[in-house]
Amino acid sequence: MTNYNEKPLDSASLDAGAFSTVLSDYDFYLFGEGKHWQMYEKLGAHFRIVDGVVGVNFLVWAPNASNVSVIGDFNDWDSRRNPMRKHYPSGLWEAFVPGVSEGANYKYRVESNGEITERSDPIGFFAEQAPKTASVVVNLDKYQWNDGAWMESREKSASQWERKPISIYEAHLGSWLRSEKTPDKNPNYREIADQLVEYVKKLGYTHVEFLPVAEHPLLGSWGYQVIGMFSVTSRYGRPEDFMYLVDKFHQNNIGVILDWVPAHFPKDGHGLRRFDGTALYEYEDPRLGERHDWGTLVFNYSRNEVRNYLVANALFWLDKYHIDGLRVDAVASMLYLDYGRESGEWLPNRFGGRENLEAVEFLKELNVQTHSKYPGILTIAEESTTWPGVCKSVSDGGLGFSMKWNMGWMNDTLRYCREDPIYRKYHHDQMTFSFMYAFSEKFVLPISHDEVVHGKGTIIGNAPGDLWQKFALARLLYSYMWAHPGKKLLFMGCEFGQWKEWNFNESLDWGLLKYDDTHGGLQRCVTDLNRIYRREKAFHDLDFVWQGFEWINCKDWEESLFSFVRKAEDPREHIVVVANFTPVPRRKLVGVPANVDYQEIYCSDAPYYGGSGVGNGLVTIRDVPWDDRPQSIEVLAPPLGVSFFKPIWKE
Repeated sequence: MTNYNEKPLDSASLDAGAFSTVLSDYDFYLFGEGKHWQMYEKLGAHFRIVDGVVGVNFLVWAPNASNVSVIGDFNDWDSRRNPMRKHYPSGLWEAFVPGVSEGANYKYRVESNGEITERSDPIGFFAEQAPKTASVVVNLDKYQWNDGAWMESREKSASQWERKPISIYEAHLGSWLRSEKTPDKNPNYREIADQLVEYVKKLGYTHVEFLPVAEHPLLGSWGYQVIGMFSVTSRYGRPEDFMYLVDKFHQNNIGVILDWVPAHFPKDGHGLRRFDGTALYEYEDPRLGERHDWGTLVFNYSRNEVRNYLVANALFWLDKYHIDGLRVDAVASMLYLDYGRESGEWLPNRFGGRENLEAVEFLKELNVQTHSKYPGILTIAEESTTWPGVCKSVSDGGLGFSMKWNMGWMNDTLRYCREDPIYRKYHHDQMTFSFMYAFSEKFVLPISHDEVVHGKGTIIGNAPGDLWQKFALARLLYSYMWAHPGKKLLFMGCEFGQWKEWNFNESLDWGLLKYDDTHGGLQRCVTDLNRIYRREKAFHDLDFVWQGFEWINCKDWEESLFSFVRKAEDPREHIVVVANFTPVPRRKLVGVPANVDYQEIYCSDAPYYGGSGVGNGLVTIRDVPWDDRPQSIEVLAPPLGVSFFKPIWKE
């Protein structure tokens, strides 16, 4: 194996421009066409043996620069030592520097129109910790992966993912758990790995989703203003440490999803903004290229090279870090030219419309390439409008995403739950409306970090009533969510009822779990919901088609009660769901699909979860027509509770 840390020659002892280029004519062709999907294998800083010499090859795109040099601690940050040569007409600048070791810091010194700036590498694979801004030379190929079984299984089952349970634990790595001895210090990827993996596994989630882990200059942005698209943030360790974390999840049969931000980027001077003295990565016109409400710049999706940069970045995370899915942030802001803009602040497309046609084509290309090259991965759109066909295949005219966040369900449901139970009957339609469009897309039901910040409060904090009612409502909300068609996502801390809004700079309030009947009970409730969700096909088999759901009674607004059936392909495996959104137990007749007895397999009001113990056990079928069905069961709907009933089939 080649030792790339060898230093056979000093970095200043040879003319770096005298070495052969690593680029082929095909590379230039693909880059110009905007289809060099593995451009990260050539651009950036790579250990190479060129003309028999060991060193690092640097390659960067800056077509309008007059001079570019690579500077670093290996050449005393002297721009005269390693000037780069320009390849025409691609605008790629290249230099091979012998003797550079892993861990070396570097930047590009870019000169354009007499202005000189020092820039981080747009395809840098690692970076110094903020506020320092240099890129760091690393070898991403030295980690030995141990997740072969997971990766093989993911590909083999790629065509069946829609019918599998997907329950996602959304987490922020810097604030999930911090050491009590050093609460102001970020944890390391490896330090957190064993505890986080074990916790997510114990709670029964199928996936974990991380808020952005790409390098970002402002911690307070939570990672959504990315400065290093190809660099895993150094806040929590090195690339191989993050690989270890992903690997650990895979070895425990848990998928890893990343929040990914191709919509915009910050204006920091060492980043992409006017990288070569011109609007290279962004639109020149601020009516297209600036996002005033976020203080960021918009990627120029009309440029082949920029679209290539973003698609290749998505493929990079799937390739080098074995990521299983990308949740694409702020898709609506990409789709609409007038998003967040007043009249006169935006430019229409060539047909006079408000759609960003270039962004649409980029998203289609993104989904075609990611799914074709990595079967079994997921792409998830955070898209809050009624844009049609977000999850329809590109060949059928859609955008090609695997799934879409159901923001409408989230807003309506949380608004309904905040109402005093006395008044919920006047808002009954907020709960039934989601079923009007539940199968128009392939939805994820999200209760995400966005719902516990910026003064919105928390799930427990917003629940009306006394302490018992607050926790009963949280159990009711999650139970209803897990029974509702669609995959699931819950933000960390919500599973045990954190009172405080999420603070990115503090650990979750794990001490609350000492209150076993309340916080501990809620955590056990979520654990059992995941267990039942994975076990019972009715809750995931037909999640995205209307055949998987049927109302029993959606009109009982006076008593704020909902009953419905979740169904699997095998009709014998159905589950009857009864949800009572008032704090009063209600004895009800419920029409059922089968002429058999039913067993209550779950009740959110169980004492095990901190509930009052109102339940049913075995319920006997009655020849009493009800809810337009020939037979029914009589159930006691628990206060602020949900019950699941499974048919008992006699052999």
